[in-house]
Amino acid sequence: MTTAVRRHLGATVATTLWGRLPCADDPPVLTVEPGERVCLDTVSHEGILEDQGRDPVAFFAGHGVPREDVLADAVAIAAHGAHTPADGPHVVTGPIEVSGAEPGDYLVVHVDELLPRTAYGVISSRHAKGLLPDTFPLDSPLTSVFCSVLGLDAPGQAAALATLPLTPGGTGRPVRFPIAPFLGVMGVATPGPGRLHSTPPGLHGGNLDISLLGEGSTLYLPVQVPGAGFYAGDPHLAQGNGEVSLTALEAPLRATLTFDVLPKARAAELFGAARGPVVRTPRFLVPTGLDPDLDEAVAACARNALEVLGASFGMDRELAYAYLSAATDFDISQVVDVVKGVHARIRLSDFALVEGGAW
Repeated sequence: MTTAVRRHLGATVATTLWGRLPCADDPPVLTVEPGERVCLDTVSHEGILEDQGRDPVAFFAGHGVPREDVLADAVAIAAHGAHTPADGPHVVTGPIEVSGAEPGDYLVVHVDELLPRTAYGVISSRHAKGLLPDTFPLDSPLTSVFCSVLGLDAPGQAAALATLPLTPGGTGRPVRFPIAPFLGVMGVATPGPGRLHSTPPGLHGGNLDISLLGEGSTLYLPVQVPGAGFYAGDPHLAQGNGEVSLTALEAPLRATLTFDVLPKARAAELFGAARGPVVRTPRFLVPTGLDPDLDEAVAACARNALEVLGASFGMDRELAYAYLSAATDFDISQVVDVVKGVHARIRLSDFALVEGGAW
């Protein structure tokens, strides 16, 4: 990878899609070389959707946010972006063309930095969706819970805490929990002229909602079209695995990402015949599994984990199966995006003494 050069890509009506994902027919809004670094702005859908009035200034004013603290790009996209309620909710920035990326390769996305763009966010439950659709929302089609964030000026955001009231109206001391920013949507363009709905994830990535994708992580996405056509959105300040109410703590982020290309042959050395996105963090190697049926998503994740262990470390499949049972956590990424997601956390330290491992 070459020395990274930082470029900026803002979130505008021209550089974003709202509710749909880029396809092969969408021209890139930016072209980069492998090794280049991009500072990319993302906008949250919460506060701009039709069921919230499609007016973020008015929506957030209702929660005490002054006009000057509402992002201008969110206001512009709400006013002029192409969107209908039949589309997905997510605003994605892109597509970005990465020179030399071809189908069969993997796009490598290093998450270098994630900076909150506001000191507030929203958690919503709506339209009889979520894990408990027959129970929530209780009294209306939509519940949007406003959260303020304290301590964002602290170095490294280590002291930043989101606040959530115990009761409606917010009297008394609120619940406080740490933020852990990540991008819920990162993906590559799909073949053909049709733009996919933004909600279900797939082999292209998209709405993966894997909370491990914070700073210092790397996402590997199987390239579908020449140039990859990368996009990102659905920014979060925090999410519990499962994302049960439908959304996490949604808030806009400025993401600094470095791109590279993993050639097809090298990808086979690392992942074998695994299908779909793979994540690496400083501690874990993370295969994924996706399916509308949660049981099938877990099974797909296990099959992909077996492929990765065999390809990366030469591990016998029977022994790898035993290892996964004894030493690997299978976490539910989310259960609310039509296609459910599961990811496995394989500790890299367990394989530190393995000679000849592909990593």
